[in-house]
Amino acid sequence: MKPVYLSWLLLSAIATHTASYAQNSDTISTQEDDTPILTGPYLGQTPPGLTPKPFASGIVNTTEWGDAGGFSLDMNEFYVTRWRHTRDAKEPEFATFKRVGNRWRKSVIKGRFDRPFHAPDGKTLHYDSKYKERTENGWSELKSLGPAFEEIQIMGLTSSAKGTLVLDERGGPEGDGILRYSRLIDGKREDPKPFGKTINTGTWNAHPFIAPDESYIMWDGERESGYGDNDIYISFRQSDGSWGEAINLGDTINTASEEGGPQVTPDGKYLFFNRMVPRATGDPNLQSDLYWVDAQIIEDLRPKE
Repeated sequence: MKPVYLSWLLLSAIATHTASYAQNSDTISTQEDDTPILTGPYLGQTPPGLTPKPFASGIVNTTEWGDAGGFSLDMNEFYVTRWRHTRDAKEPEFATFKRVGNRWRKSVIKGRFDRPFHAPDGKTLHYDSKYKERTENGWSELKSLGPAFEEIQIMGLTSSAKGTLVLDERGGPEGDGILRYSRLIDGKREDPKPFGKTINTGTWNAHPFIAPDESYIMWDGERESGYGDNDIYISFRQSDGSWGEAINLGDTINTASEEGGPQVTPDGKYLFFNRMVPRATGDPNLQSDLYWVDAQIIEDLRPKE
């Protein structure tokens, strides 16, 4: 993961399944522009097969900015995070697509907002080292996960259905990113612990995603055995509870460029990830586009018992 990639690390902390924003924005407005009418599931996009393809080109993926995004737990909203490629690029607009009936309606947020990760049980919103809990009257005030979490520069955090957290840490100039986990034991949150070498090998390990049932973990990182820059890896839970050898997702997903930010849609059907690609304008700088592929690619890698 090279510095050009870090520009979106800090903005798309890769988990994305959320149902609300903590807003600190200048404008929230319904967009009436040249966005085409979108109907049907997945923003009306034709689902991919086992070959990844860009998601919603010209709608989610743009030439102006880097783009990432993800669905809400009920799959009725899609949130788009954007960031500037260069300092002279215009300020990005953050977009939300909401499904009303069978049609998706776009809203634009101008300004800054904090985007949380919505735990699979729908009861907790995570904001790096802090969180909110669902109450009878909405969401609670922000609470701290604890001093041990606050000492870590968290970029990405993900949760299983039973509350196990997996988080990364912003690496230094040598790319020494570390993935950690924290379990709920008898209702108490344990301090984060680093994974073993099966996961924490190589450099720039970041953007974890843990399956809701904890059967696997995905993340991106750079290893000598990879295809070039950052690749996406997966580790499956073994029968004894340990984590299996890191498996590269292969050359269908990974290229000589950078791939990262893996996440599976809440319905379990599709894998989303970001890939650095040449800009359509011919600019020598690369841009980060959102791709999707059938999640069967994960099952094809799962060790057979």
